[in-house]
Amino acid sequence: MAYPKNHLAARDRQQSWAHQAASIFIALAGGAVASGCGVSDMAPGGADPAAAPTPAAAEPASAALIAEGKQIFRFATFGDEQLWTDTLRLHGVVEKSVDPTTALAVGLKVDADALPAGILETVDLKSPATTVALLKMNAVVGLQATVDAGGRIERLGVTCALCHSTVDNSIMPGIGRRLDGWPNRDLNVGAIIALSPALSADQKAVYGSWGPGKYDPRYNLDGKNTPLVIPPAYGLADVTNETYTAEGPISYWNAYVAVTQMGAQGNFSDARLGIEVSHAPDLVGPQLAALRAYQHSLPTPPPPAGSVDTVAAERGRVLFDRSCATCHVGGSGTDNNNGTLHAPADTGVDGAYAARTASKAYRTTPLRALWQHPPYFHDGSAATLAAVVTHYNRVRGLHLTSEQQRDLVEYLKSR
Repeated sequence: MAYPKNHLAARDRQQSWAHQAASIFIALAGGAVASGCGVSDMAPGGADPAAAPTPAAAEPASAALIAEGKQIFRFATFGDEQLWTDTLRLHGVVEKSVDPTTALAVGLKVDADALPAGILETVDLKSPATTVALLKMNAVVGLQATVDAGGRIERLGVTCALCHSTVDNSIMPGIGRRLDGWPNRDLNVGAIIALSPALSADQKAVYGSWGPGKYDPRYNLDGKNTPLVIPPAYGLADVTNETYTAEGPISYWNAYVAVTQMGAQGNFSDARLGIEVSHAPDLVGPQLAALRAYQHSLPTPPPPAGSVDTVAAERGRVLFDRSCATCHVGGSGTDNNNGTLHAPADTGVDGAYAARTASKAYRTTPLRALWQHPPYFHDGSAATLAAVVTHYNRVRGLHLTSEQQRDLVEYLKSR
């Protein structure tokens, strides 16, 4: 495929398309350094991201629009088969070498509702042909394939659900009912990308360094490597900016991921980053409103029954209101809805990723279903909520006792 002359800044246009393409699997595993595939209308023509309306200004979505968005979230590739099939040639790798056991081992998920009753007891989970059959049934979460009558994969593409859905493991680990919006922290994006025969050894080494649940959505733009944890994509209706660094609303990130990362045929423009991409026809823009409606409909999952010490959590709530609510404000849980950003030094987190972005700072991350998605911080540097509280107790000088820290953890588990 010829490299689009308008795809990126002049420096980036000099990179090989294989390198661009390979890095792209990231942000679909991507969709986001923020929420995943992001999901709101982008300003017309990829205009100034700051000009887009905040969630509070959005009209309530109809049931029909939400249903349309659900289909887009789960099954739309936006024409990105041009990348995964034509450039990375992963369709051939999957067809010949990826059996279901291998697929599950790298974090791919299977939708049990798409499977005929009893099929798992009759198929060979060590055969790549079974993977092809699952793809033909639309059963592999986040992957779309066109399979011919002879069982050959003709086209392969990816969707938002690849990174921003998982399953409830009700059949077996990796196989169950879909949980849209839940981050797939088992997904080893780098290992999957490294299967491509189009990559150099050096590129494969970078991808191999990420590990499960992480990706770098800017590696293909600047060649640097500071991977991020895949974030949740639920509970976003009251959140103004979805990315860790708050460059724009979730629609901005959705378009960024689809066009610059998934390899979709769409439009994206941001002068701050020197990116100007256009395609005709635009297969991304017309679907953003419905995609946003579905994403905004995804509720924050409550903690499992009996998993929170409610008495301790109530004590922790008092501590939270005293020590944390200045930044984690209101129903949204973030002061970024008021336009506030924080320098990395303010919170004691690593600033390497922020330095690569338009804002050079981090937003306060909304607190939603914290029990569900460790590790924490943008880079996953805190393995547990206890580690998060210990970090802020030290950096912010909160002077909490060990018992108070445990109470605060219980409250955070309830959020």
